[in-house]
Amino acid sequence: MPQLCGGLYGDCHRVQRGLTRNMQKDRDAFARDLQQEVMAGCSVETGEMFREDGFTELVVESLTTAGELEGTEVFSHRAHGLQVNGYNVSDDEQTLDLLITEYTGDVPPVSLTRTAIQTAFRRLTTFLTKALDGYYRIIEEASPIFDMALRIYELKPSLLQVRLFLLSDMVAAFEPLQDTEINGIRVSHHIWDIERLFRFYTSGRERETIEVDFRELCGGPISCLTTQDASTDYATYLSVFPAMVLVHIYRKYGNRLLERNVRSYLQARGKINTGIRQTILREPEMFLAFNNGISATAESAEIVSLDSGGFGLLSLRDFQIVNGGQTTASLYHAVTKDKADVNCVGVQVKLSVIKDPAKLDNIVPRISLYANSQNKIQTADFSANDPFHRAVENFSRTIWAPAVNGSQRQTRWYYERTRGQYQNDREKERTPAAKRQFDLIHPFAQKFTKTDLAKYENTWNMFPHIVSRGAEKNFQDFIMRLRERGGFEPDKSYFERMVAQAILFRKTEKLVHAQHYGGYRANIVTYTLSKLAHITAQRLDIGNIWATQALTPALQDIIISISREAHAHIIEAPGNGNITEWCKKEECWKRFSAKTIELTKQAADELAIAGVKEDRTPYRGTQGPDEEDMELITRIASTPGETWYAISAWAKETGNLQSWQRSLAYSLGRLLSRGQQPSRKQASQATVILQEVGRLGFSLPSDIALMTEEPIQNRDGEQV
Repeated sequence: MPQLCGGLYGDCHRVQRGLTRNMQKDRDAFARDLQQEVMAGCSVETGEMFREDGFTELVVESLTTAGELEGTEVFSHRAHGLQVNGYNVSDDEQTLDLLITEYTGDVPPVSLTRTAIQTAFRRLTTFLTKALDGYYRIIEEASPIFDMALRIYELKPSLLQVRLFLLSDMVAAFEPLQDTEINGIRVSHHIWDIERLFRFYTSGRERETIEVDFRELCGGPISCLTTQDASTDYATYLSVFPAMVLVHIYRKYGNRLLERNVRSYLQARGKINTGIRQTILREPEMFLAFNNGISATAESAEIVSLDSGGFGLLSLRDFQIVNGGQTTASLYHAVTKDKADVNCVGVQVKLSVIKDPAKLDNIVPRISLYANSQNKIQTADFSANDPFHRAVENFSRTIWAPAVNGSQRQTRWYYERTRGQYQNDREKERTPAAKRQFDLIHPFAQKFTKTDLAKYENTWNMFPHIVSRGAEKNFQDFIMRLRERGGFEPDKSYFERMVAQAILFRKTEKLVHAQHYGGYRANIVTYTLSKLAHITAQRLDIGNIWATQALTPALQDIIISISREAHAHIIEAPGNGNITEWCKKEECWKRFSAKTIELTKQAADELAIAGVKEDRTPYRGTQGPDEEDMELITRIASTPGETWYAISAWAKETGNLQSWQRSLAYSLGRLLSRGQQPSRKQASQATVILQEVGRLGFSLPSDIALMTEEPIQNRDGEQV
């Protein structure tokens, strides 16, 4: 799909409406492609999803990529005088996003009149008002709308702002409505019409440019020191921003203000930094002395000479904070929640302006990485330019998927590493015939993105509760885990396994939809496949799925059976609680993974049988044990060598564990079979392996399973 960029419509300046004739032609082609994507995404073997929801999901996916939304739940609800198509609650539970969709599927697009816009926002506002008043009381508890209405009602005491989004494939007639208040809560209005989507899609950016005009924020330029060096790729400016300037910018743009790596850090931390908050509330005049300030980047800066001498920052284009997310968010929350007076607070700012726009994607993530080197944020430096993504992209352009259904035609699975890449590559084909050939080789149905990959991987690795938290949060978790593996390099085998997981996931979506569970499809799918991975210890015949590009009837049957169990499990949220929130909790997965589900004989036959192949690169420890380590070594030495052989074979077959861990498992098998003992370091790492394979569903003897439940410390006092 043509992934779309995000931002607040008309926030920094009025957006000129109307397109030239050529641009209108391109826009209509864009609308036609978007319509086809909605139709393709909604088509399932047993019927059609509502295309309105399909359109909403496409736009939400792009808004999520752009940082405008996070973890939005999409589903339609209409009643007399009200409508809602999705919602999201921020991590701090102070911001609520509500979505309403006006979709026609018309090409060329028709007009969305001022009256229609006002009516749509009025219907959405009516839902908000009723939800705050307890609308959940008259809704069926098994419905996803019940969860949404109950969640909004429970959040009423903490909500500070509500953002209303109108999504449409029509052409909006005027700019958004002004902010209002409901029950003392600030309500803002945002429109995403087809022209806006088209403009930002063709901009080639991952997100909308944030423009800051200090004349609007503080009445004039902010003084600064500047260093200009023609030999470098950037210019540096040092300044002190009034705290309210950052508060206003953060209020307008939220987490979009934070460069993606830092955004994940802010989410991970969750609540306001206590130390920063206390300084703001008790000693605001000392904030500049106590706080390290922020580091930021911009594509360009407008600099003016001040009458008093020196220079001043007048405006910034593409402003992003790469270090100081906690400072900025804490100031905002102190002002909005604690009603703190920050008029005497200044925040020191180091601003790096990148001179060459072509180098932005390379330099900005590195500034983010090094600016945050004192924090764990460094592990989240995993942009689209990371070698992992480039490797997957290269395999997707060179590996042919097997022909299916007796056809001789082979196709490829297209990995869209950057936003709009698929459509851009298609448009490079100059003739209609060449475009048709591109479509035959790279079917739209076989395109997948970074967030898709993360969803497939985390599902198969049995983290359905994390997948249930939404595309952005799941992606951040995936890249953190991948980076912790240490230099993982995908190969041809990995790519084929990953595509097989994609086929498994997408087919399961169709199977679950056909069961008409009435909601929670995304949660049911990820819990179903995680349970399948668990009960098979990931020994599904993935190779056969790749070879046939399909699932066998027996496998489809067991997926349907597990999905029934998954549905029954998730709707039984403790205390009749919120089902959507329940699915996001690790406890939900732990309880489901503990349930016994017997495989049919046909399903058992689907398991791959892997042979044991000797690995001649054993792991060798470098330090001998001392007395404190002997208990650990004795424990590991009591594990039969056959168990380690089986672990090694299973890990190779499923692609689990790192290569050195698989090698170590086999080496331990040889070592223990000969009656020899492992080294201290081998024993420490062996414990980690046992814990991981047990979590992934590999069947360990009961005494070994119990042994790995207790934390073990090494000689340095570190928990293994």
